[in-house]
Amino acid sequence: MPNGELAERTGLARSTVSRLTQSLVDTGFLQYDPDLRAYRLGVPVLSLAHAMRTGSTVLQLAAPLMRELAQAEHINVGLAMADQDEMVYLESIRYSRKASLRNVVTGQRVPMPLTSLGRAWLAATPAEERGALMQQFRHRFPAHWPELEAQILQAIEHVQRHGWCAASWQPEVVALSTPMQLGHYPLHVLNVSTSTRAGVAAASRELKPHLMRLAGQLRQAFEHAQPE
Repeated sequence: MPNGELAERTGLARSTVSRLTQSLVDTGFLQYDPDLRAYRLGVPVLSLAHAMRTGSTVLQLAAPLMRELAQAEHINVGLAMADQDEMVYLESIRYSRKASLRNVVTGQRVPMPLTSLGRAWLAATPAEERGALMQQFRHRFPAHWPELEAQILQAIEHVQRHGWCAASWQPEVVALSTPMQLGHYPLHVLNVSTSTRAGVAAASRELKPHLMRLAGQLRQAFEHAQPE
């Protein structure tokens, strides 16, 4: 991206963006392409991501359990955290029978208000932070807000009562998610999903035992793990 597009997307002054991009080029986090007059991410960004992943006790414990479930049941299993108003996959293990659904990779972002990941996170986050995000969603989806708000509130209530929620924001895909507060770590969300023509209720009956059992295994593993 060039400075102009970066300024437009971030809302920062172009002079501020120019100063920041130059600093990031100097430190290697951005590479400047003189032919395109634009920037791309540099190698150190990948090093930071790797350091984050390898330094997380949660990921070290969760990944083997997630892979075991995904392989055994031929479903997708993910672990995510929030970044502003989106959810970011920290780990994504895809064994769905539908090839197009195996493209969700680690680091990918999904919209918080539309997904079971985001709604489960909203259910477990403090009311003040949740309220501020709901106001953002209201402005972003004005035409569909009444219906979307009702879906989010229903999911929040379901999480508070049953520990999980379901959503189907993509055609023929049902996902279930449960929030996980593990020690001193920020809130994580665990999810499972599958491609199915069955309704949300039927798919939920199939997926719920897998999700909640995996969540219990991860909590137990975390409790027995040595502190970092």
